[in-house]
Amino acid sequence: MRAEPQPVPSNVAADASYRADTPIETMAEWIGDEVAPAAFPETILRFRNDRHAAGIGLAQLSDADWVKHFGRFEPLPGNLPRPLALRYHGHQFRVYNPEIGDGRGFLFAQLRDGADRLLDLGTKGSGPTPWSRRGDGRLTLKGAVREILATEMLEALGVYTSKTFSVIETGEELTRGDEPSPTRSAVMTRLSHGHIRIGTFQRLLALEERAHMAQLVDYCLEQFPGPPPPEDAPGRDDPAVRLMHLVVERMADLAASWMVAGFVHGVLNTDNMNISGESFDYGPWRFLPQWDPGFTAAYFDHQGLYAFGRQPEALHWNCGQFAIALRLLADAPPLIAAMERFGPLYMEAIGRRWCWRLGVASRGPEGDAAVVAASEKALSETGVAPDRFFFTHRAGRAAEGDLADALAGYEPLASEHSYWDGPGPQSMLIDEVEAIWAAIAEADDWQPLSDKVAALRDMGAAHGAPPLPAGHVWDTATT
Repeated sequence: MRAEPQPVPSNVAADASYRADTPIETMAEWIGDEVAPAAFPETILRFRNDRHAAGIGLAQLSDADWVKHFGRFEPLPGNLPRPLALRYHGHQFRVYNPEIGDGRGFLFAQLRDGADRLLDLGTKGSGPTPWSRRGDGRLTLKGAVREILATEMLEALGVYTSKTFSVIETGEELTRGDEPSPTRSAVMTRLSHGHIRIGTFQRLLALEERAHMAQLVDYCLEQFPGPPPPEDAPGRDDPAVRLMHLVVERMADLAASWMVAGFVHGVLNTDNMNISGESFDYGPWRFLPQWDPGFTAAYFDHQGLYAFGRQPEALHWNCGQFAIALRLLADAPPLIAAMERFGPLYMEAIGRRWCWRLGVASRGPEGDAAVVAASEKALSETGVAPDRFFFTHRAGRAAEGDLADALAGYEPLASEHSYWDGPGPQSMLIDEVEAIWAAIAEADDWQPLSDKVAALRDMGAAHGAPPLPAGHVWDTATT
């Protein structure tokens, strides 16, 4: 299916020309391994994201050229001559693992958008790499469809997420232990502002590669710029400390955005934490059927380590691992001072984002906290689904009791979009996901997926421009 261009959110630069830029090559000899893509028996184009392709000058590619680049992975003009499978370590469910890296994906290309921001095109399911650990390096078609749905829903709800850029069915039969097999295969390309992870830094610490870590810090500061630390922050001029502050700001905001969206990522390992602060890599994700802090997404998360209500804690813990890695370059006290900002930043972000989704203008942390508390009380007492709650109370309508008291004096945001007069909210519960996949699996019917993407983008337009992600410098003239 072709995802037709839609109104572009304010944090997406549209109508850009194609501009290759590959600064990752300055670190290529130690940050990754050159690899070759798999040779697939078929390449059937199933999804192309022309909305975001326009922002990087690729929307005018013919379908044949699209498949050539994102199914066969012929290099884009002036771009990386060979893909790079990136190296990293990571804590997986808080157990350190030095044997990981890009096992079924690679960095395919880097380029600039219309706001001059660096973007990466990375893959999933593109074949084995040195880090595959006896895996086949493939992706199920169902996994690719699920990632389309996750990224489209999250983008519509204001989450700073990677974008599913392309899905191409590859004509292989895959055996998987956690779903009916054999099942269809695909290769997916995602668009994001970077694939440098906390686990990338952890690897350099483990290998005591101080010079490479200093080079990586400089790369991240240059390619993912953000505001300076607070004036009273100790060591604020140290590059490693500056990056620590930015990552704390980004992770606190990311955690808040997931909570407001009612989203459970499921696998919050340090190798899944992007230094740019983007949400990415969607495996066993779920959206809440009702407000339940103990709700988990991964069937193998037996202890509820990454349950919905523990996601802020998980991201804070991951920031702590980042601080430990940066001890290779900086003293502990300035890094600890940055870590201590996480809680207040999270509370500020959840209030700001909650008000945005509710359709009222933020009035600052204290007032916003009262709105969040009253909303959570109503959600818990009524058992209503979060999507229904935010839809029903858009711009403060139908608010009663404590919620009405908390919203007194709040200014409603524009809510004239026809979506708000419709029969109900868009949602993305597991039964809906399975029904969309069943249409594809049983009848090769892609229309339900196409219809859902269009509906989610309409919902995003109804919500209006989301809060800008924290910890970045945004050029408001071009965003």
